[in-house]
Amino acid sequence: MTDALPARKIGPHTVSAIGLGCMNLSHAYLPRPEPEQAERLLLHALDRGVTFFDTAALYGFGANEELVGRTLMHRRTEFTLASKCVLGEIDGKRGLDGSPAAIGRVLEDSLRRLKTDHIDLYYLHRLDAKVPIEESVGALVRAVEAGKIGAIGLSEMSAATLRRAHAVHPIAAMQTEYSPWSRNAELAVLDACAELGTAFVAFSPLARGLLAGNVGPEGVPEGDIRGAMPRFQSPHLEANLALAARLKALADEAGCTAAQLCLAWLLSRRDFVVPIPGTTSVAHLDEDLATLSLDLPDDLFAGVDAIFTFEAVSGARYPKDAQAQIDTETWAGEPLA
Repeated sequence: MTDALPARKIGPHTVSAIGLGCMNLSHAYLPRPEPEQAERLLLHALDRGVTFFDTAALYGFGANEELVGRTLMHRRTEFTLASKCVLGEIDGKRGLDGSPAAIGRVLEDSLRRLKTDHIDLYYLHRLDAKVPIEESVGALVRAVEAGKIGAIGLSEMSAATLRRAHAVHPIAAMQTEYSPWSRNAELAVLDACAELGTAFVAFSPLARGLLAGNVGPEGVPEGDIRGAMPRFQSPHLEANLALAARLKALADEAGCTAAQLCLAWLLSRRDFVVPIPGTTSVAHLDEDLATLSLDLPDDLFAGVDAIFTFEAVSGARYPKDAQAQIDTETWAGEPLA
């Protein structure tokens, strides 16, 4: 067991300043690890002092929650558990249902799969435009009152939606993609979080592996979800790999890795930002956590800003169907599929 990692606050919880996104252990990215490798990774994270684990009903259509449940619950008091509803399996396919009835059903399924009677932080994974946000949040308020969840979060939603939700019940966390190549949160959401006392959880902080050097010019394996994202398709991929090469050169000069520079950059943005990189590799996890012992100068972060202007990144962030479920702000001229 190592010393405790630096910590940040999410609602009533104190968590390691870098958490673990569990999605790619069961979902979306390829190749997927064998169950034993995934379990080893989770336990290593806990042993290293990671105290914030993020899963969702969507991931593997429940398989990721089952993985977390069978692997970590014997050490339940050592970490803050987060999961999500609204986006999940409907008739065997990915679907969206933010109705109170659906939220209640999904929550019960999540508690069963996670082998617990309480989820510390429970997110609305996406905005269901057919259901007023107040109704969806209201369902989670009732779950708080019943003791089934501790705090409420939102994911990929705008500052305006955050304020509407917060008027119903304090929102402990907003989770949205945030990295040097996805900076939409800087348009309005980070300021709204600061105003409301809401933590910001940054998913895909390494640009879905591209800024960590894990994606080459050949792209991603067939069937990997990133293959449908325009930024991973030619000619955008080549342009974005050129940006990644500039980031690596900056990191090399500073004596750190590109992944560490990305995470340190994120941690420097606001003191309530908590990145949750995902990985299947113990070595990569240790590399990410080593970021917390680095002392990098502000001019290095300014160099990251200079590379990754809003206009520099090539291609839309999501394909059309996924973009339709996103409520976050877009910048003027942002390419959309």
